[in-house]
This record gives sequence, C-alpha cells and structure tokens, in this order.
Amino acid sequence: MATIKAMAESVPTTSLPQNPAEFRRQLGLLDSTMIVIGSMIGSGIFIVSAEMSRHIGSAGWLLVAWLLTGVLTISGALSYGELAAMMPRAGGQYVYLREAFSPLWGFLYGWTLFLVIQTGTIAAVAVGFARFSGFLAPLISESNYLIAPVHLSRGYAISLSTAQLLGIVLVALLTWTNARGLQYGKFVQNVFTVAKTGGLLALIVVSLIWGWNSQAVHQNFGDAWTPRGYDVLASGLTAASGFGLFVAICISQTGSLFSADAWNNITFTAGEVVQPKRNIPLSLLLGTGTVITLYLLTNVGYLVTLPLEEIQAAPSDRVATATLERIFPGTGAVLMAVTIMVSTFGCMNGLILAGARAYFAMARDGVFFPQAGKLNQALVPGWALAVQGIWSMLLILPRTYNEETKRYGNLYGDLLDYVISAALIFYILTVAGLFRLRWKQPEAERPYRAFGYPVVPGLYLVGAATVLTVLFVYRPATTWPGVFIVLLGLPMFYWFRRRS
Repeated sequence: MATIKAMAESVPTTSLPQNPAEFRRQLGLLDSTMIVIGSMIGSGIFIVSAEMSRHIGSAGWLLVAWLLTGVLTISGALSYGELAAMMPRAGGQYVYLREAFSPLWGFLYGWTLFLVIQTGTIAAVAVGFARFSGFLAPLISESNYLIAPVHLSRGYAISLSTAQLLGIVLVALLTWTNARGLQYGKFVQNVFTVAKTGGLLALIVVSLIWGWNSQAVHQNFGDAWTPRGYDVLASGLTAASGFGLFVAICISQTGSLFSADAWNNITFTAGEVVQPKRNIPLSLLLGTGTVITLYLLTNVGYLVTLPLEEIQAAPSDRVATATLERIFPGTGAVLMAVTIMVSTFGCMNGLILAGARAYFAMARDGVFFPQAGKLNQALVPGWALAVQGIWSMLLILPRTYNEETKRYGNLYGDLLDYVISAALIFYILTVAGLFRLRWKQPEAERPYRAFGYPVVPGLYLVGAATVLTVLFVYRPATTWPGVFIVLLGLPMFYWFRRRS
C-alpha cells in the first residue's frame, strides 16, 4: 500500500481545466475492443455454470439462461453506445447518469463503483489469480498464513496469507504500470486479452472435439428440458414447476451476468479513445458479441464432455477444470490453472485501467477527493489509480468466519453478492436515461442512435427489471444490503459538495 502511495506522490501532477483536453487519445478500435473483452472475461465463466445448473437442473434451460444473459448484455451495450457517442468524455456511466437525472445519481453510482463494484472485483480477481497459482506453487495458499487471522468479532477477522500477499502485490504492480502511462496499460491489456481469448477458444475446441462424450451428450440433450438434481429455491419452490423454473433462471443470472459484467468499462476511458463517437459504440458491440458467443460455446463444451450431475457436483464449482481433467487426466487441472491465471491477470488490468477514469471525472465535479482529478506527467490519473489500488488491497485483508464450519471466507465476496443487484439498478437507470435524454435533449447531436430504439432498450429494461424483482423477492439477504451500501453515499455526496 505504501508503495502505491509513494508512486502516486512521486509523479508530479498537472492541474487541468474542466474539460480534460490534455488526455491523449491513444486507444483505437482494437484497443477499445480489447478493454471490453478483457474486462469481461475473468474467472466466472470457468466456475458459475455449476451453481447455475444446480438452480436450473437441465442442460437446455442452462443454455437458455446464458442466452438470456447474452440478450441482456448486448441490448445494454447497444443502448450505451448512443450515450457514449453523445458524451465521449472520461467517466462514462457516471456522466450518463449525471446528465440524464442529476449529479446525485451519478455520484451514487460512482460511490458504489469505488466502494465495492470496481475495487471489490479487483480484490476478488487478484485473490482468484493467487488461488490458482497454488496449483503451480503449493506455498501460495489462503491457509498458509504470514499473519494468522485476528478476530475482530464473531463473524469477522483480518489475516495475511501467502495468497493474499500475492494478490496485494499484483494490484500494486498493475497500478504502477498503469500509472506510468496509457501505452503500458493498453499493451498489457492487448497481450493478455489475446492470450486468454485464445485459451478460452482452445477450451472450446478441445471439449467439442476430444472431449465429446456420447454418454454425456445423450444424458444432457436426449432429455434437455426436464429439470433434475436441482436445489430448493425457497419453501416449496423448485425448477420442477413452471414458475419455479422461471425463478431459477432469474436467480441464476447473478452468476452469468456477473461473469459477463464490466463491458461498460470502456466508457470510463472515453476521453482517451480515438474517434470515440465511432469506436466506443463499435467496440461495445464487437466486444460483448464476441464474449457472449464464446461463453455459449464454452457451456456447450461443458455439456458434451460432462453429464449434468458431474457439472452440478464439480469440486469447488470448477467446471472447466473438471472438463479438462476428463480430457487430460492428471494435467487438466494445471492447464486450467494457467488459463485462469492469464485470464484474471488481464481482467484485473482492465478493471484498474478503466475504474480510475470514473473517479477522475467525479473529482472534476467536486464529488471525490480533489487529487484524483489531476493527471500525472504520463497524462493518466495517477492519484485516482493510487486510491483505487489502496482500497482494493485493503479489501483483500478482511475475512469472514463461519463458526459452524470453522471456515474462513473473504469479505469482498459478501460485498460483491450484496451489490450485484445494486449494479443492476444502475444499469437499468442508465438505459432509462437514454429515453429521458431523447425527451430532455431532442436536438442533441447523436452520431450513433441505439439500434432498434425503443424496442431493444425497452427489452433490456423489461428483462433486467424482471430479474431484479425476482432477486429482491427470493434473495433478500443478498439484495437489500446492496441498497443500503448505495444509500451510504448520500451523506458522502453532501460532504464532498460542501468541501468543493
């Protein structure tokens, strides 16, 4: 943490006018698309299908759930394209909410982004990298402590394991490289995005060709629509009934939507994109379309290699690892670990690069720490990067503790569960802002108009609102706390406003 702070302080800052003209536009269409793809593909696609299959209970409906995720994601991206072309400025979604509704709504999104969404995801991805590093170096483990857990209360502790330490080092490293200039950040992003996209393609090809299992294909697709082996969703409610299946598909979206999230990160970097009115909408379409196609094919690969019950019972939910182990016994786990390490490293870089630009825009509006609104000599927001890195590293340290199982978890995991619904609220508000701005600013320049307006954006609103409603009704323990975290931003907004 001290290293990042010292790094930020050692690079002189340059105060900018309200319009940050000093940003250097260095991100072309390929770079922008790599940010979209690289930020989306982390470790989720290799894991979440196990829990989704336990909710849904059938191969056909599992693919339908992923298809729904694809429709929602691409519909949202097409809608954001119009807003990005209208307002090609640093800050992205924060700016859209500010302009469509009010500075308060923009801040509440930016606050939640900084407090949990972006930083919590960075922490989770960093520890995910470290956890899979343990396959190559057993010394790296969440139970190999440098500082044993110190209990703060019955359910919470703080510790430093070798896995946590590696996660912290990775955040510090990528924060430092991004603070040196956009050229460094985009080079890392492009290299690792190409590598992990290749790794995901290899998983698909290997599972479809060498992993083809006639028994699994017959079991999964011979009766693709009858739920079996499913979990109980609520009292008396399972995927065996029509309504229960509907609820199961909606609940499963917490996994698939999270795996396909962060596609909006390119909008945060709009001030550095070449021809942003063209390249941002196009990169959103190309990036989300590519990832969703890969995700659907990956799940087909799982289903032709493993019977559904093996997917449901995959150890630690590592479906991709189980798939490769079936194809390459004894080496599959190591191959998958390397693939996930490459994937998470690139994902983390994209999140770190993009998130700081949102805090930069907030600071320029006087609703974040003033130093975050300055660029360093490399013309990147060094202080915004530093404060994001420090908070992400702090989120790695706290642990949750279950007294019954005597097992430790990670606080950021709980926080991310809580804010998935809150993030969905902001996505819905942003797409609704597209309608509002069409009415509020009918004469504004719109170099790109949302494809299929008003049907496609309306489809997103209906679908996302339906999923959100089901989550609030059937998963209240992990949804309502997210609203509370967002509301914590209210006093912070007025505090920043008084300071400025």
